[in-house]
Amino acid sequence: MDVSVIIVNWNTKEFLRNCLRSVYECAGAVNYEIIVVDNASTDGSVKMVKNGFKDVIVIENTENRGFAAANNQGMAVAKGRYVLLLNSDTIVLENSIANTVRFADENMRVAVTGCQVLNPDGTIQRTCFKFPSILNMLLSSTYLYKLFPKSRFFGREQMTWWDRSDVRQVDVVTGCFMLVRREAIEQVGPMDERFFMYGEETDWCYRFWKNGWKIMFAPVGQIIHFGGQSAVKRPVAMIVQLRLSILKFVKKHYGWPSHLIARFLVALFFAVRLPVWLAMALVRPPVRAEAAIKMKAYSTGVVSALFGQISS
Repeated sequence: MDVSVIIVNWNTKEFLRNCLRSVYECAGAVNYEIIVVDNASTDGSVKMVKNGFKDVIVIENTENRGFAAANNQGMAVAKGRYVLLLNSDTIVLENSIANTVRFADENMRVAVTGCQVLNPDGTIQRTCFKFPSILNMLLSSTYLYKLFPKSRFFGREQMTWWDRSDVRQVDVVTGCFMLVRREAIEQVGPMDERFFMYGEETDWCYRFWKNGWKIMFAPVGQIIHFGGQSAVKRPVAMIVQLRLSILKFVKKHYGWPSHLIARFLVALFFAVRLPVWLAMALVRPPVRAEAAIKMKAYSTGVVSALFGQISS
């Protein structure tokens, strides 16, 4: 078995259906299996997979165990030389899986390979980013990376200046399409399940890097990523969780002094955005519903970052 495709699902039935179809139609010349780990969906996802995709291995959870834990369940039964973590809200384009496996086979010290990710309108999605650091967190707290997206300094965290058109070594590959070498997993271990959602791929890539493996981006394949289909069901919690996961990473890997500074910087990230969305709510009535969600999330985030309990 070349690759085990692991798809974690939580109430994204129609996206999951289209994702599975795209794997069958566009994986390319590669031997693969598909494992769907369902986190207690209530939308009929499991029934749809069992009825429409007989070859798919289905793991049914009775509760939402989170992204890391569910992927670990899939990896525990996977038979492939590689595992491919693939979001349910993606569409695999022609030969992308086979081409990415071929690239990994030609680069034996690469633990993780990411491909080119497109928005539904065909524009490039900014996948791959740098490890969290005090400087990166300070810069991302401001809007300067939006004002100067071509700046290698202001845009360093998300690498906003890079068009994702060439092969290069990176710090972190986004978990929507993440081809991981079995040998590297056996050395480093599976995902850290203390990261419920967000941050788990950053932690994993950091551990691979610390053990001498490379993380690579290779535009040898493409997928379409719709993005945020699970998160949209709990928007406030997910907006807050995205930033708090960075605090968990900093606490785990950099220690308490950095963690205390990081708390302030995450609070600053939320605080800077509050007046912006307040102004938008006042002058742009069509976005008031979105602005209300953002303001609630950012105000919650300030309190959580400064005073909340961040487990390690």
